[in-house]
Amino acid sequence: MSFHLRNAVAADIPAITTIYRDSVLNGTASYEITPPDEQEMASRFRAIEDKGYPYIVAEAQDGNILGYAYASAFRTRPAYRWMVEDSIYLAPEARGKGLGKLLLATLVETCQTLGFRQMIAVIGGAHPASIALHRAAGFGETGLLKGTGYKHGRWLDTMLMQKTLGEGTDTDPDPSVYPGTLFGG
Repeated sequence: MSFHLRNAVAADIPAITTIYRDSVLNGTASYEITPPDEQEMASRFRAIEDKGYPYIVAEAQDGNILGYAYASAFRTRPAYRWMVEDSIYLAPEARGKGLGKLLLATLVETCQTLGFRQMIAVIGGAHPASIALHRAAGFGETGLLKGTGYKHGRWLDTMLMQKTLGEGTDTDPDPSVYPGTLFGG
């Protein structure tokens, strides 16, 4: 499978919506029950992009989008601005081919370069493949939340995993530069 990574653009929203729809309907990565439409996904994309968070897609040679990943606020209180949450979604035909690993590695590197100090993964359904992916990328397990969602006729747990980026907590961050400028200080 040949592909390249690039920054997502608004024209990618239909493909992103299709990939996410499959995850909502058939998976546990998202606890949404009803897939959002393209208008809602475009709104979510703009909200992430407007804050300067990375949003990338994996594009096949034929132009089809095979997956996407983005970082966004873990929480919107100002003290959390140094931490991001990752999200990765793959088209069914792209799973198990190393694409998730490349998307996550690129997302981690980009967030570190931007100045974020921690990345957290909130893994719905405590999905074994996603846990393995994050573990291989250097994330450590920080907690398991039991019975956090009910979907597909069963109770689901949520695994929390975390990775230190850059200097982590070894030094104080500079609040005058991004991401210190997020959320108005």
